[in-house]
Amino acid sequence: MDLTQGTVEEKNNRAKKMMLWFGIVSLIMSFAGLTSAFIVSSTREDWLADFKLPNAFTISVVLIVISSITLFMAKRALKANNRNATTALLLTTFVLGIAFVYSQFAGFGEIIEAGYNFTGPTSNVTMSYIYVIAIVHILHVVAGLICLLVVIYNHFNQRYNASKMLGLELASTFWHFVDVLWLYLFFFLYFFK
Repeated sequence: MDLTQGTVEEKNNRAKKMMLWFGIVSLIMSFAGLTSAFIVSSTREDWLADFKLPNAFTISVVLIVISSITLFMAKRALKANNRNATTALLLTTFVLGIAFVYSQFAGFGEIIEAGYNFTGPTSNVTMSYIYVIAIVHILHVVAGLICLLVVIYNHFNQRYNASKMLGLELASTFWHFVDVLWLYLFFFLYFFK
């Protein structure tokens, strides 16, 4: 690879990273809007101030934090050229991501058992906000799972190594963002009533 090609590739990599960060900043703004609307709506007379988050949401916090740890470890394993460990850790991260989504839906089941649906006569504005915030976050986790699938596919095709891992780095950055975002949302919903 000549110097010019290396410079072009480096510029392309920086551009891809910058695009990801622009996307992340726009997502931060979107979720800031959702949580701001939640705060503003809490002044309504029909606001349910003593709601309890589902236990499954707490489990989902643990799952997504562990998934971030396994993805971090997968990246370290790839840097150490340990392909087997990288494979195992990427697959574990993916399974934990699926378990996270499952736990979110289990949480919705708990909300429904408590008597609150998303819409209709048994709905409540407070719980509807919780549904919306969680569903929008789930969509981003699904996007992260798709990214992980692409990374796993590319890893199996040996497209990554210790010096060439941009796809894994981008997916990892997005996954960690989704993790931190859920922690923020969970603690926001837990403490703000």
